[in-house]
Amino acid sequence: MRYDPAESELFVHNRSRLYPMLKKSSLAILDSNDLMPTNADGTLPWRQNSDLYYLTGIDQEESTLLIFPDATEELDREILFIKETSEHIAIWEGEKLSKQRANELSGISNVQWNCQFHSVLERLTRQAEHIYLNANEHPRANSNVQTRDVRLLEKCKHDYPDHQFERLAPLMHQLRIIKHSAEINMIQKACNITEAGFRRVLGFIRPGVGEWEIEAEFIHEFIKQQSTGFAYSPIIASGKNSCILHYIKNNQRCQDGELLLMDVAAEYANWNSDMTRTIPVNGKFTPRQRAVYDAVLKVLRKCNDILRPGISPKEYQNQTLNFVESELIELGLIDEDEAKQQDASKPLVKKYFMHSTSHHLGLDVHDVCPPDELYAAGMVLTIEPGIYIPDEKIGVRLENNILIREHDNLDLMANIPIEADDIESLMAEPAC
Repeated sequence: MRYDPAESELFVHNRSRLYPMLKKSSLAILDSNDLMPTNADGTLPWRQNSDLYYLTGIDQEESTLLIFPDATEELDREILFIKETSEHIAIWEGEKLSKQRANELSGISNVQWNCQFHSVLERLTRQAEHIYLNANEHPRANSNVQTRDVRLLEKCKHDYPDHQFERLAPLMHQLRIIKHSAEINMIQKACNITEAGFRRVLGFIRPGVGEWEIEAEFIHEFIKQQSTGFAYSPIIASGKNSCILHYIKNNQRCQDGELLLMDVAAEYANWNSDMTRTIPVNGKFTPRQRAVYDAVLKVLRKCNDILRPGISPKEYQNQTLNFVESELIELGLIDEDEAKQQDASKPLVKKYFMHSTSHHLGLDVHDVCPPDELYAAGMVLTIEPGIYIPDEKIGVRLENNILIREHDNLDLMANIPIEADDIESLMAEPAC
C-alpha cells in the first residue's frame, strides 16, 4: 500500500453511526466497485467504492460488507467478505489481503472469503425484515454501465421478493457530510501534497512549455509524496483554454503574455483535495490580468466570510453572484445601470461566471450531501469563484478547500501561494 491508512478506529466509528439510522431488523449490504475493462485484456485504473471504504477502510476489489445490528449472533452483526488469494494470483497480481490484515484495517472481526457470501446472506435474511442496498445517487451521476450495486439489487429482489428493500444512499450521504478529525487530517495531507506540486511547477513554467509537461511535473511530485495520483483529470489551460471550464486535453504550448489556469490536485488514502490557481506564463501579470485576478481573489475571501454554519447553499450562491457582479461592474464588463434593469431569471453575471461557487469535498471530489442541507461545522467545501472573458483570452479561477468551524473557518490550503505578488515573486526565483 503506497499510503499510510487511517486507523481502524475511524471505520469502527463510522459503522457505529450508521447502526441507529437503520430500521429494526435490517440488513445492509455494500459492494466494491467493478474493475472496468478497456480493450483486449486491458482494464481502467480501479478505485474503491467510497461508501464501502468509508465503513471499512478496505481498498481492494471484490469486497463486500454485510451489516446486521439486530442479528441473533454477535459475529453476524458485521461480516466482511474479501477475495481469497491463490498461488496464481500471488504470481500475477501479488497477494491479496489476508483475513488478519482485513481485520486490522477495518476493525471487523468476522472476515470471510467471497465464496461464503450467498450462503451467509440466505441464512441471515431469515432473521431480517428489511434489506438496505446501496446505489450511486449523486445528482451528477450518469452511468450507462451496470454496476455491482445494480446486479446485487436485481439478485436480491429476485431471491428475496418478500423483504422490504430500503435505500442506503441517503443515510450514507448524511453520515459522510460531516468530517471526522481523522478524515480532515487525510484531506490536509492531500492539500499538502498539492502544495508541493504547485511550488514545483512555479519554478518550471515559462513561455513555450507544453501544458502536458506541466501535468507531468505535477504527477511526478504527487506520486513522489505517496499520492496515488490526481484527484481528478487535471485542467492545465493556457490562453483561450482558460475560459473552457472542463478543458482536459492539455495539449497546447503556453505562450508569452498568456495566463495559465491550473485546476489540479492530489488525493491521499482515497481522500481528495481540489485546487485552482491562475498564473502568468511569463511570471508577470499585465495590468488587466492583475485587475481580473484581484477581483476573483476578493470574491473568494468574501465567500469565505459568509460560508458559515446555518447559511443555505441557495443563499450562499446568490450572495456570491452579487459579489461577482460588483467586480464585473468595476472591470467594465457589466454596465451598472443595465445591471439594475436586468431580468432576475437571466442574470448578466452568468456570462462571465457560469458555475457554482462551492461543493463538498471528501472521499469524492464532488462529495455526497443531502439536498439543500444547510452548511454546518465539520463540513469541508471548496470555494472557487471565477471570471472568464473569452474575447480577451482571460480566464481566472481560484480555489481553496475550507473546513467550516463554529467560530471561524480553517483554510486547508492557507500555505499554498495565492496572492498575485507572491506568485510573481516565486516565479522570479531561479529554478532549482
